[in-house]
Amino acid sequence: MNETLKRSISGAIYIVLLLASILFSTESFFILFGIFLLIAISEFCNLTQVNKVLPLIAAFLVYTTITLISHYNTLTTTTINDYLGTNIEITINIELLNIILLATTLVVSVKCILFLFYDSVQKISTSSKYLYLFGYITLPFVFITKISFGIKDYNPKIIIGLFLLIWTNDTFAYIVGKSIGKHKLLERISPKKTIEGFLGGIIFAIFAGYLISKYYISPKPEFSQQSILIWTSIATIVGIFGTIGDLIESKFKRIAGVKDSGNIMPGHGGVLDRLDSVIFVAPIIFLFYQILNYVS
Repeated sequence: MNETLKRSISGAIYIVLLLASILFSTESFFILFGIFLLIAISEFCNLTQVNKVLPLIAAFLVYTTITLISHYNTLTTTTINDYLGTNIEITINIELLNIILLATTLVVSVKCILFLFYDSVQKISTSSKYLYLFGYITLPFVFITKISFGIKDYNPKIIIGLFLLIWTNDTFAYIVGKSIGKHKLLERISPKKTIEGFLGGIIFAIFAGYLISKYYISPKPEFSQQSILIWTSIATIVGIFGTIGDLIESKFKRIAGVKDSGNIMPGHGGVLDRLDSVIFVAPIIFLFYQILNYVS
């Protein structure tokens, strides 16, 4: 089987699996991204030469616990009481929890950006490795699930729209860069990325955001302009921070001396290679939603 065919088949399987899990139910969406998280943790441990056992257990417990108390609090409380014969009540301030998790993730995101731009950083300390595992990998997967709920209820259109924007940005950044790219964006990390491609990706992502808002989200007429503004803003965030997320993962791979984070997807690499943009973007979009909710 030639490389192009192999890449096409694995890419199609990935997209079908992703869309099916998002559209089938909230639970299938949580489960798939929980699996993606564990694979991503395993890949990052390989990149940074960390023993996988503790990070995998910790990531599973963090993701599962936050998901259960955030979205299934009543069911979780009832199940625990029935199983243990107790009458406890789990009361968690979800808004405060979200603020703590978001603040933690954003601090680690800033650390990741400094790690990207400082040439002198070619070795990663043990404490930094575990910090990245928590704030760069685990918590962003939590925020991927949280932003799919928008303001209130689970809305698959939000997460599908986000992936459409990321795919649009990546595709057109490549096409524009290949066609007219002359000025390197960050050559020492990703030699093929260009400033022209970066800007082209953002412009086409903004156009895609407009189309998603108008024809896919299809808001009520009185909310049409607000929706367009929101989705073009999200597209801009995706174009800028998605590219930074891609470059950060590239630096981790460059330090490790590997081309891909894994080989689970033939022709595409690993889960981290496919989700490096979305895991860096998700907390920022969640912050954007919180600001919108506060302002409105």
